[in-house]
Amino acid sequence: MNPSSETPTRFTWRRGDVAPLRVSVLLLPSFSHFGLAAVLEPLVIANWLAQRPVFEWTLLSLDGAPVQASNGLCTTADEGLHADQGFDVCLVIASFDVHKHSRNLALKSWLRKQALFGAVLMGVETGTELLAAAGVLDGYEAAVHWDNLQGFQESYPRVKAKPQLYTLERQRMTCAGATSTLDMLLAWIDQSVDSGLAREIAMHLLMGQVRAPAAPQLEGGQASTGLYGSKIRRAVQLMEKALEEPLDCEAIASQVGLSRRQLERQFKYQTGLSPLKYYITLRLAKAHSLLQQTRLSVAQVAACSGFGSLEHFSRTYRARFGCPPSEDRSQVLNAPVMRQPLSQAHRSAEAD
Repeated sequence: MNPSSETPTRFTWRRGDVAPLRVSVLLLPSFSHFGLAAVLEPLVIANWLAQRPVFEWTLLSLDGAPVQASNGLCTTADEGLHADQGFDVCLVIASFDVHKHSRNLALKSWLRKQALFGAVLMGVETGTELLAAAGVLDGYEAAVHWDNLQGFQESYPRVKAKPQLYTLERQRMTCAGATSTLDMLLAWIDQSVDSGLAREIAMHLLMGQVRAPAAPQLEGGQASTGLYGSKIRRAVQLMEKALEEPLDCEAIASQVGLSRRQLERQFKYQTGLSPLKYYITLRLAKAHSLLQQTRLSVAQVAACSGFGSLEHFSRTYRARFGCPPSEDRSQVLNAPVMRQPLSQAHRSAEAD
């Protein structure tokens, strides 16, 4: 079990060591309850197997008050943030509405201080964005969930955002969330604490092989799998690379070796949408991400998404999401959601 060859962090726990590693888990409002469980369960099992506290953890909130997760459950925090706190490992777990907290000066100062004192900093899901906002990920790679990647890259150009499961690099760990949280924790324990203990924890969690950091979050998506034929896959790839300056249907058809009529017929059969509607869906998806995840103006988002007319953009956006783009600026639970289109073949398979 050694999914990465990265240099281990400064911690090397060995059997017989006495002092537990001090772990802080900072919970932001609307955090993922699954993420918290994925962080704590490996630590609990480690202590149980070792028959001593290898880890001790403290649950933190911004002000010491209980924190409500995205599923509505409240978790009691042990403490709020204080200037005199010091930990060996600091995990930040966030999910929805992270932008509101990325401007929190006290939080950013606290994270920078933990980094200065040598703590390992770990971002879980959009907790990674808070590390980036504090400047402690500049020059580092960061694993970002595919649904937040475009907005993250726009907001934090100094961070090397990657659409992969997790990263382990020089006192900085990040994961895209969900099941990759377990992979990150176990890979870190394997490298920096005890490889045998990590293997035992994985066995108790029925995980089998821990996935490598650079493993893809999705197995290629629809455009790269057998859901679409090769020519339509190529057409979608051309669209995805030209969202800011859209290609016309004739140009796409010519580049994939089809007539326009053949392209339209095959596209409709394989995706359930015309090429034009599919293209607009891709552009709206980019606009949706940028609106909710960045501070770009509506006009800038329109231009980045290939809409030359702000009026046309607003009209198209309202028709798709039921609100004007100016009212869709936060990634919260009750905000409009961009659903991913299914191929005709996929829909038929689900119906069966």
